[in-house]
Amino acid sequence: MERQLVDTIIEQTDIMFYNMDIALKTCNLNGIVCEMPIWKHLYQTLHSLDRWFINPEQYSEPIFHEKNLNSLEIKSDCTLSKKELVSYFDGIKIKINKYLSELTDDMLYEKPQVCEYNRLALVLGQYRHLMCHIGIINGSTINETGKWPKVVGLDKRFGNEYYE
Repeated sequence: MERQLVDTIIEQTDIMFYNMDIALKTCNLNGIVCEMPIWKHLYQTLHSLDRWFINPEQYSEPIFHEKNLNSLEIKSDCTLSKKELVSYFDGIKIKINKYLSELTDDMLYEKPQVCEYNRLALVLGQYRHLMCHIGIINGSTINETGKWPKVVGLDKRFGNEYYE
C-alpha cells in the first residue's frame, strides 16, 4: 500500500485547514460581499468541503442545515454564529482526517460509489474551491481592516499570528 501521494495530500490539507482557521478568526461575520454576509460565504464553503471532499453522492446534511442555507444567491432567515461555524469546521476536519488516514495512493484513481469523479479530482476540486473562497473572505477583511490575514503556503510557516 503506497501512501506517498496521500501523505502529500494530508500535508496540503493541514495547510488548507490552517488557512481556513485564520479566515474564520479574522473575518467580520456580518460583513457583506455581493449582498451576502460573510458567515454565509463561510458556511457555503464549509458545506461544499463537507459534501464534496469525500463523496458528494453519499452525504448527509448537518443537523442545523436549512434549505438554501448554503446558497450564495438566496438570503437566509437564520444566522450562523462563529461558534456554530467553528464547530462545523472542527467536525469536518475530523471526518476528512479519518478518511485520509484510510486512503491509499491507488484509491486516488478510483471513483467513490455512484460518483462520477475520482477521489483525486474531488480533493483537488475542494482545494480550489476553498482557497478561492478564503481569498474572497480575506479580501473583505483586508478591505475592512487594512490588515492582511496570514496565508500559509508550501513553506508551512505556521504560527500564532493571524496577520502578515
